[in-house]
Amino acid sequence: MASSASGPSPLPADALAFPGEAALRAEALAWQDELARERRLSPNTVEAYVRDLRQFLVHRAGRHGTPGIAQLVALKPRDVRAFMAARRAEGVGGRSLMRALAGLRSFARHLEREGHGTVAALGAVRSPKVERRLPRPIPIAAARAMSSPDLRAGEAREPWVLARDAAVLALLYGSGLRISEALGLRARDAPLPGLDSVTVLGKGGKSRMVPVLPVVAAAVAEYCAACPYALAPDGPLFVGAKGGPLSPRIIQYAVAAMRGGLGLPESATPHALRHSFATHLLARQGELRAIQELLGHASLATTQLYTKIDATRLMEAFDAAHPRAGQAPLRAAALREKSRAPGPRPALGPGA
Repeated sequence: MASSASGPSPLPADALAFPGEAALRAEALAWQDELARERRLSPNTVEAYVRDLRQFLVHRAGRHGTPGIAQLVALKPRDVRAFMAARRAEGVGGRSLMRALAGLRSFARHLEREGHGTVAALGAVRSPKVERRLPRPIPIAAARAMSSPDLRAGEAREPWVLARDAAVLALLYGSGLRISEALGLRARDAPLPGLDSVTVLGKGGKSRMVPVLPVVAAAVAEYCAACPYALAPDGPLFVGAKGGPLSPRIIQYAVAAMRGGLGLPESATPHALRHSFATHLLARQGELRAIQELLGHASLATTQLYTKIDATRLMEAFDAAHPRAGQAPLRAAALREKSRAPGPRPALGPGA
């Protein structure tokens, strides 16, 4: 256990951020470290979970005094529901509430592993239902333009910077990478011409192999040839203006600057290029399981969201062209049919 029976021991200053008894604060810090070091969750996820636990403890402190471990173990389902209701009244959405409940359950499991008992109340509360937001892909022509340095040729930027940004975006759209995966590539693993695949490290430390199209390899090669810095084999492939690791923020700024010229909405982000990769493959008869593997999704249900995008576009075409498009029941029936779980599709072909 993180607490000691011999008496109170000095706690880091960060412990003061968690209201409650010393033993509870110590366990909260141990759990926070466990999330980052052992479970290797992303810094953003750790920060969100910690914030949710802190808010719950503040809620408990305001109503029942200083919270302690025994008090948490003795929680009733109504106590958890009261917290969720209070957060909902503050305007917090269902998605954030679902994450908050997941964070509290994670901390409860930590307490149980440390021998403090089971927080049964958290298992008795249902997670709020959340309608999953559909990914917003970028049109094919715009996605191609964004991954070419020609679109920004008039900017007062060094040519190698434009080539770098184009290479990163080409990997997002051409290989379906997350921006963290593209920027995590080492120089020795650069997908140059002659290589048809690259291995990337995805969420949860899981690696996967993704294809590299010749046009993507050519974009990476153009960047490598123009880069003014010597890229160490074990160093990052993509570097910033001073030669250090490239920040994702730089690529986000670059995409934001392109949106106006291409007439794209604010949803057109670097991550939207990954959505475009999946949506455009599916539209070209890409097999759903193959797309799941290419994206590195742990669950097929996540990949199946793209089938709903396909159905939505079908209905938009129907509304625009069919003489009976004004009959809403007909559109709804067609949408329900299209949105059902997809059956087997042809495998990915060379033109996919």
